[in-house]
Amino acid sequence: MSRVWDVPVQDSTRVRDVRVATEEAAAHAGLDTHRTAVAALVATELTTNLLKHAGGGRILINLVGSGDGPGPSVQLTAVDTGPGIGDIAMALRDGYTTAHASLGAGLGTCRRLANVFDLTSRHGRGTVAVARIDHLPPSLPAPHTAVSGPCAGGINMALAQAEHSGDDWAHVRVGSHLTLLLADGLGHGVGAARASTAAVEELRRQAHLPPPDILAHLHTALRPTRGAAVALAQLDLETHRLRFAGVGNVGARLFTAGAWEPLISHPGTVGAAFPATVPVQQARWREDSLLVLHSDGLPSRWTPPDIAELRGHHAAVVAAAILRDASSAARPARDDTSVAVLAPDRRTVRP
Repeated sequence: MSRVWDVPVQDSTRVRDVRVATEEAAAHAGLDTHRTAVAALVATELTTNLLKHAGGGRILINLVGSGDGPGPSVQLTAVDTGPGIGDIAMALRDGYTTAHASLGAGLGTCRRLANVFDLTSRHGRGTVAVARIDHLPPSLPAPHTAVSGPCAGGINMALAQAEHSGDDWAHVRVGSHLTLLLADGLGHGVGAARASTAAVEELRRQAHLPPPDILAHLHTALRPTRGAAVALAQLDLETHRLRFAGVGNVGARLFTAGAWEPLISHPGTVGAAFPATVPVQQARWREDSLLVLHSDGLPSRWTPPDIAELRGHHAAVVAAAILRDASSAARPARDDTSVAVLAPDRRTVRP
């Protein structure tokens, strides 16, 4: 089931809490001793960075699929609404740190040790940093190696810092088809988590099929559960065509050709009240396209992100930035919240 570790970071006592939570997540993921230590080091650096430079924030820990090992990877997301990083290039230099509680590694070493590391920061708005620790160490890229896209990423947050989220997301690539799924189990808690997890597991078996057929298989697989709202997007990397189909209250928006447009899900519940037919929307995937799927924990009238600011960042960073900017103390979350993104990845990886 979808485990979530959500640690508010207000003072130095939380450094240990984040480290312990990360080690627990690593155990659930099945990471070995060395990769667990790496995850704990990265988590410590991200947490001390929050305290020193942002006055606090939160660390969200998710288990996400990467395909490099026998189990999921550990994804660490540091989110704050602080002053932002003035000089990102300097902050990412290996060994650079100004935090007294730091182990001396800094964000640069986090980037080197993590299989995926990316951040975005804006003056006056804050910083979002994502680090993913896989089962295997990252391979050493050649200098200035371009990352091919598109890439998929997401974030999952449980209501009231609960142990399990009723939402889940996943992506699976089969041949030239990349399929992104987001499932919102009815209600929240363990029962909802079982439904969304069943959807993710069935996707991994049926990702070779077109979206309506996948949804039909999901309906059968989810019958023993509460059921779920499910959105599916499948991108053909050869023809650059995107197909979308959804059932239930899961939101979807596509940015393409310079504008945002909604993608509409059909009423119903996968695993319970499944519609006779599920409409499929199609769109051309362009170089600037970006797809956002989200559960109803996100406010229905959330403001789309600044594309110019987030263009080129990893999809998980985009998802976390959307979650942060759509939430506020005036609009507290009323449900589990997840965001999954399909985005072009134009980062340049440096050793």
